[in-house]
Amino acid sequence: MAYVASTEAPLCSEQFGSGTARRCRAAADGSLQWDGFPDSVSPDYLPYQLWDSVQAFASSLSGSLATHAVLLGIGVGNAKASVSAATATWLVKDSTGMLGRIIFAWWMGSKMDCNAKQWRLFADILNDVAMLLEIMAPIFPICFTMTICISNLAKCIVGVAGGATRAALTMHQARRNNMADVSAKDGSQETLVSLAGLLVSLLMLPLVSDCPSLSLGCFFFLTALHIYANYRAVRALVIETLNERRLWLVLKHFLQRGEVLGPASANQMEPLWTGFWPSLSLSLGVPLHRVTSSVFELQKLVEGHQEPYLLRWDQSQNQVQVVLSQMAGPETILRAATHGLVLGALQGDGPLPGELEELRNRVRAGPEKESCVIVRETHQVLDKLFPEFLKGLQDAGWTTEKHQLEVDEWRATWLLCPEKKLL
Repeated sequence: MAYVASTEAPLCSEQFGSGTARRCRAAADGSLQWDGFPDSVSPDYLPYQLWDSVQAFASSLSGSLATHAVLLGIGVGNAKASVSAATATWLVKDSTGMLGRIIFAWWMGSKMDCNAKQWRLFADILNDVAMLLEIMAPIFPICFTMTICISNLAKCIVGVAGGATRAALTMHQARRNNMADVSAKDGSQETLVSLAGLLVSLLMLPLVSDCPSLSLGCFFFLTALHIYANYRAVRALVIETLNERRLWLVLKHFLQRGEVLGPASANQMEPLWTGFWPSLSLSLGVPLHRVTSSVFELQKLVEGHQEPYLLRWDQSQNQVQVVLSQMAGPETILRAATHGLVLGALQGDGPLPGELEELRNRVRAGPEKESCVIVRETHQVLDKLFPEFLKGLQDAGWTTEKHQLEVDEWRATWLLCPEKKLL
């Protein structure tokens, strides 16, 4: 479905009739890779698109029922309805949505790349809630304007979250620098599905419009289908870059069994509900002034840190804050996140390697003031553990040259530490 030109010399090419020639290159494993589908997209592209088409069709039919209810509530078909009142209601509805779009994009925009699957599912469920409000709005005419304003606010949030996550998922699926091509075909496919939904809606609406209970029953059936198809579509995705959730699943399995989960297994185990996450608060890229306020605290924080990051652990709140150096690259950030999650594991349950099990016993028995000592000793453990973990990630098929960890833009330099090394 997607084609992109390549600057590499092709091994061979083929074409059908007077069509465009397909070129072939050698893959890393010795196999032949042809331009175009399926080699130009990720392996999860087809199952994802199939379920995505089902959810888009169900959403189109539900949207028709919701639009019918809104127009009925505004007064279409009612001779006593005021055009001015209907226009004012529509303007208030649109203004509320625009304001919500701006605020939500500012507030949550940076988090959507890290948890694209979760936000995609959240957006589609919120869209169903918005359409339910629209269907219920005519039943309570005294609250009609407020109800459709809330509904449109939710739909605008859906637009931001859905658009942002769609771009992130398209970037994952495009494997030949062909993001624009994959995105264009995805848009055309959704347009075709929506058109089919509109044609079916023309047949469905006359049958259900005179019976509110039947209309509501159809809506709940379509909503259930929409949510199920979305869940299957998102669950079909196998993303090879690590966010905090996938990193924790892989690290936990590695610490308990000495094996690194592959992308397919970890993605199947990844929770899909936003906010469903252990109690550890991991903050990467925090400003230095947030974790230290005196020379003594800075010296204590720097002591034992030979990597280009500083880490502060608050046991009482189970919070890890990481200050990154200007030299910190992707693998350094990955190590810092692993370090923070290892500290979180010391306060959890489950088997750990011998050295970490000893540290866990000290954490449980000792005072909180030993946090700095524990952090220094986990540095020493990670000096041996992390290279093995990193090699396991690469061998299992994870991409370690980039990540989807949530990292703030703050960077710092400090002079009270030995020469730092860059991974």
